[in-house]
Amino acid sequence: MRRAIVVAMLVCVARAFQARVGGAESPALQPSGPPKQAVIETTAGTFVIDLTPETAPNQTAYFMKLAAGGAYDGTTFHRAVKYGMVQGGDPLTKDPARRAVYGTGGQNAVKAEARAPKLTRGSVAAVLVPGKPDSAGAQFFIVLADQPSLDNQYTVFGQVADGFDVLQKISETPVDDKGLATERVEIHHVAIRETPAEPFVTESAAELGAYRAVLDSSAGPITIEFFVDKAPNTVRQFMRLAAAGVYSGMAFHRVAPGFVIQTGALSSRTAPLTAKQQALAHNLPPEFNDTQHVRGIVSMARGDAPDSATTSFFIVLAPSAPLDGVYTAFGKVIDGMAAVATIQSAPRTGEAPNTRIDLKTVRIEKRP
Repeated sequence: MRRAIVVAMLVCVARAFQARVGGAESPALQPSGPPKQAVIETTAGTFVIDLTPETAPNQTAYFMKLAAGGAYDGTTFHRAVKYGMVQGGDPLTKDPARRAVYGTGGQNAVKAEARAPKLTRGSVAAVLVPGKPDSAGAQFFIVLADQPSLDNQYTVFGQVADGFDVLQKISETPVDDKGLATERVEIHHVAIRETPAEPFVTESAAELGAYRAVLDSSAGPITIEFFVDKAPNTVRQFMRLAAAGVYSGMAFHRVAPGFVIQTGALSSRTAPLTAKQQALAHNLPPEFNDTQHVRGIVSMARGDAPDSATTSFFIVLAPSAPLDGVYTAFGKVIDGMAAVATIQSAPRTGEAPNTRIDLKTVRIEKRP
């Protein structure tokens, strides 16, 4: 049903453009150089788009040109389908008095480009007039869930890299019976920047050893020191997951007094992963080592297969020799065992806490 609503919304908007005249033209600006991102600041928060000129060079260039000139500043997201789609970019939406014609501006500026075979969660696409392949322009829409009914119909020029929670919030904007937003969610500014280098990819093991992790839990902070000499690949992956926000909004889902507390399960997240985060969450080769699993040791959880560790990890509460050599120990708690004790004492049913114990985020920082 939600996918059908998204299609109906886009078709309804696009039909309003059909009476407009004017041929499309290729923009003078062509994207080149390092990968680029668009940082979009709105009244609901900030989200980031990875621009993909390889899929739509003209549309990407036009978007970048408009952004550089401040064309999107003061526009609104004039249509929304809750958790399905948000649409914006119409220059007419700068004027609240022109609400009746929202969705009819900023078109017929970019020649037709390849249609995306898939519109998946986070895809950023140009709005088109049905039957007019050269009708793309300033307006764009972002899908918040896979939309197979839109496959092969729209040109995708970006993918959401960060701030998906902001887009979900925007999608909750109330709309009228015509699907137009009844409250203004404005774009303050769109900034184009080079895509930041992905952290903790090229650093040597010795360089990784200069960092530590701070777990911000609802029971208090827990600081972890890494064993880069024992499990360098696991440490690197943990740091990359943390830096990408994979551990944000999770919970301590397992409490086994006298044994371990465990967190990092993707199923405990309050929001789904972005496409970039999903790509990071994969199985890890084991790095079993001679570290003894004593109180405070941090180790990767896994299933039956030795290489089945992904994101979940545990903190040891007492000496547990059966874990030695068969789980990858990659760090130890150097501060915050009081918070660990608080989590251990939480009321539970079996090993499941009765009340959610949040892992708000994992912060990677330089060691003092």
